[in-house]
Amino acid sequence: MEAFSRVDPSVGVCVDVQNTLVINALLRYGGEDIKHRYLPKLATATLGSYALSEAGSGSDAFAMAARAVDGGDHWTLTGRKLWITNAAEADLFIVFANANPAAGYRGITAFLVERGFPGFTVGKKEDKLGIRASSTCELLLEDCRVPRGNVLGEVGKGYKVAIETLNEGRIGIGAQMVGLAKGALDHTLKYASERRQFGKPIAEFQAVQHQIARAATDLHAARLMVYEAARLRDAGRGFLTEAAMCKLFSSEVAERITSLAVNLFGGYGFVKDYPVEKLFRDSKIGQIYEGTSNLQLQTIAKQILG
Repeated sequence: MEAFSRVDPSVGVCVDVQNTLVINALLRYGGEDIKHRYLPKLATATLGSYALSEAGSGSDAFAMAARAVDGGDHWTLTGRKLWITNAAEADLFIVFANANPAAGYRGITAFLVERGFPGFTVGKKEDKLGIRASSTCELLLEDCRVPRGNVLGEVGKGYKVAIETLNEGRIGIGAQMVGLAKGALDHTLKYASERRQFGKPIAEFQAVQHQIARAATDLHAARLMVYEAARLRDAGRGFLTEAAMCKLFSSEVAERITSLAVNLFGGYGFVKDYPVEKLFRDSKIGQIYEGTSNLQLQTIAKQILG
């Protein structure tokens, strides 16, 4: 994620959704039949997508309106999903719908929906500020028939699938933001060493040096936070607080460093001929998707205060 995102954060998030939100979810919650049918495809040619958000349920993801009706040997899904990454290219979608609205979030269930299932349509592609090479689309479910064997995990336990998957996803987004910031800083260092004003490179001005020093320090701290959260996750230890912290901090650092890059490039930073304006636009999504900064703050506070 970090390496891809130094060049193009769109590629980074495409890989993160595939590996973290889709493949890891199947590894953890899929039965042997599901793993046998889908993991070989996901490891070779099939792109996956994760469909949780809706028009009326962004941060409040469990207020979803999508419904699932038990039809015996199949489920019928009805609803509309928004802001779905990889949707234009994906052939397999983890779609969340409520199979028992009376039970609230305990009715939410995760379903594996293939692009060719009857009643399933990929709708409008969003025209976004940043990460434009990563597709973001709406999904339309109009009496979509899903085989009974395509329930991921247990009926009514989709909230667990969603929460635990997104907790890991925060680390991936943290890595994306670190890579993005590193790419912007690399461009800035090169430009500041070459751009001459008043007879010397602008990198020789103390004001510029101090701004770059702060940016490098922020980047180092953000990277260490991401790697610590990843280490805890890999060790099987609790990582919820650290994942929220690294996602919160790295997204703020990415915005600060890319903004500094635009400033130090001057007029060139404001035009599309140079890469920093793109990275600046790409950075903004880090504080929004896979849990807004306010949600990360709430998670951190809850864990600390109990």
